[in-house]
Amino acid sequence: MSRFHSLEIVDRRQETADSVSLAFAVPESLRGAFAFQPGQYLTVRVTIDGEECRRSYSICSGADEGELRIAIRAVEGGRFSRFAAESLGRGARLDVAPPEGRFTAEIGADRHYAFFAAGSGITPVISIVRSTLAADARARATLVYGNRTSASIMFREALDDLKDRYLGRLAVFHVLSRERQAFDLLNGRIDGARVALFARTIVAPADVDAWFLCGPFGMIEDGRTALLAAGVEPSRIKAERFSTDGALPPAPGPAPARAGHEGEAQVDCILEGRSRRIAVEPGRLIIEAAHGQGFEIPHSCKGGMCCTCRCKVLAGAVAMDVNYSLEPWELEAGFVLACQSRPLTPAVTLDFDAA
Repeated sequence: MSRFHSLEIVDRRQETADSVSLAFAVPESLRGAFAFQPGQYLTVRVTIDGEECRRSYSICSGADEGELRIAIRAVEGGRFSRFAAESLGRGARLDVAPPEGRFTAEIGADRHYAFFAAGSGITPVISIVRSTLAADARARATLVYGNRTSASIMFREALDDLKDRYLGRLAVFHVLSRERQAFDLLNGRIDGARVALFARTIVAPADVDAWFLCGPFGMIEDGRTALLAAGVEPSRIKAERFSTDGALPPAPGPAPARAGHEGEAQVDCILEGRSRRIAVEPGRLIIEAAHGQGFEIPHSCKGGMCCTCRCKVLAGAVAMDVNYSLEPWELEAGFVLACQSRPLTPAVTLDFDAA
């Protein structure tokens, strides 16, 4: 059964010159399926020029607002973002999968969260900020948000409104790379050095319960390194990657060797309580083989980032090309990403329902 549902767009808002947000009407029968945790994303599906196109976009609405809204920023050469800008408006319908993602926070608790976001990385962040501050009068948030110019700041009015509404509980610092500001701390890009500087001068690690990084791949990697060097525990750092920003994953290389086996592998996939066997040729990715045989493994990015195709190896062995989303404990527990995995043994069993 398809995990996608046709939802109607009931509102379109121009957020900046190159970004829009879209709100969906959710029928009463689907309210439970589309209940979301702040920070999660929706996967949308559309056919463009005869080819299926899937993209994941973070939810930007707060948990208490009674709205399901995503934000889309135009990407150079982006097929879907161009389609959204030209063709999507009120009354249009999109195939949408229920919310997914683990870039979430504990809502309704006395917590201080710190966020480093750049560009469209603000989308899941503003959902978390809205939700945490509304749910607990003691919750606090510090946001460092990077953009090129003030005109390119997504949700600028919304952030200003939030600062006014939660005086003393929300601090927002806009870092601009192509517009000069009075304080040097706020000029340039958010990189490791700037994250370290903020951690020394503005928001002390000891005063923060969790750190959230969302933006370009380099910013996330450098920011994480800076926070670790500042003494932040790895478990208190969360990251959401939208792309690898040209940082190409390693080439798969030759097909992995199979111990005493040179033919195709038989892979049993457990999904939604049912088992389906697929044949995987030597060196081929499991998700490619599955889709080629008419069995759809849940996916969004196919790049090892979204974790939608996460599964647990119950039998046999596989090799992953890259991993940008599984945590160390998950790797130790036997979880892999189907979009990056190739069988190493003649028989493999994967459980996509494993928690």
